[in-house]
Amino acid sequence: MIFKVIGAGLAGVEAAWQIAQRGYKVKLFEQKPVKKSPAHKSDNFAELVCSNSLKASRLDSAAGLLKEEMAMLGSLTVPAARECAVAAGGALAVDRDVFSKIITEKIKSHNNIEVICEEVKEIQISDNEITVVATGPLTDGEMSNAIKNLCGDYLSFYDAAAPIVTADSVNMHIAFGASRYDRGGEDDYINCPFSKAEYERFINELVNAESAVLHDFDVYEGCMPIEKLAKRGQDAPRFGPMKPVGLVNPATGHRPWAAVQLRRENSAGTMFNIVGFQTNLKFGEQKRVFSMIPGLENAEFVRYGVMHRNSFLDSPRLLNKNFSLKKYPSVFFAGQITGVEGYMESAAAGIMAGIQAVRFAENKPFLDLPQTTMIGALSSYICDDTVKNFQPMGANFGILPPIEPKIRDKRARYAALAERAVNALKEVIR
Repeated sequence: MIFKVIGAGLAGVEAAWQIAQRGYKVKLFEQKPVKKSPAHKSDNFAELVCSNSLKASRLDSAAGLLKEEMAMLGSLTVPAARECAVAAGGALAVDRDVFSKIITEKIKSHNNIEVICEEVKEIQISDNEITVVATGPLTDGEMSNAIKNLCGDYLSFYDAAAPIVTADSVNMHIAFGASRYDRGGEDDYINCPFSKAEYERFINELVNAESAVLHDFDVYEGCMPIEKLAKRGQDAPRFGPMKPVGLVNPATGHRPWAAVQLRRENSAGTMFNIVGFQTNLKFGEQKRVFSMIPGLENAEFVRYGVMHRNSFLDSPRLLNKNFSLKKYPSVFFAGQITGVEGYMESAAAGIMAGIQAVRFAENKPFLDLPQTTMIGALSSYICDDTVKNFQPMGANFGILPPIEPKIRDKRARYAALAERAVNALKEVIR
């Protein structure tokens, strides 16, 4: 049996790793460096395009539970992320260049993985070939057409990336270092505090700034451009990415009216990204408007925010729970193109696609994870044909069956859900 994985993003490397670790030879196709999308800059695998944060690391958080389950299943990306983590309070954030380098080296040095750097333009259906398609949400061109030929039209939305500024250009006489509620070190985040008047002036300029794309677009809520959020209401950002809760401005001794947080972009702490400030504004407008943020009046922008098109399958109509096509069971899909949302969710889908591809080759029943696990619940969601208006889904406790009897304290409830999930997964994989 021939195993092929198309795409060496987070999902593709995890799928190839799972197949190779089970003793099978696998060909991993990656179009870089021959061809790159507008959002990709590096030649390395598993490139993080938007943020360098992999979300919360606590086990009693949905994101933390997801990573724990991935590690239990033999993840490649989770230990790599922990190896190159940068300070980020309670979150697992990485030096994205080191992260990609670690993964690329592990993939290229694996005896069972053959890396082929070329653009794949078609998906072959064969009795002696199993294919995992992990081309990502930026799939375009002939591969996009090949997927459409197999699946029909598939849905799309737009995603946005936040700007990055240099640390030494931030005015620390105004900004201050702190994590919310003092979780983490003072240098994990830089906080830019707003007075009420400063906030209102900023929001006015933000909603009237010129966007790079004039027509409207659909966007997943988790990646809402800051200017679009602001147009929903003047206080919308203040209850979103600009919320001041858990922060005290040492200059005043009080909580600011609003705050923008900057999170470490690299381990050296020389670059910070503007948290939650995904944007579609023109570059000149980004410089003008974001320089109104207190402490960023002289900010040096290493990268401006950009927009790019994301595509995903209408998975409930197309995919089985094991991530294979209903029409062609030897073809598996993995990653964000399946409708999971987020870096680690994408990688988790790659783990599952790789495991299921091997089980298909061995004529074994697919690995059916309990819905009480985060990965099991996400797998169930993407194939749930009762979902009519299918939209991307990230890890969250809302997709898990509730604990009975109900635990009123949220933190205790989440801890119980996480403990139940871990124990359920242990029973399956022991």
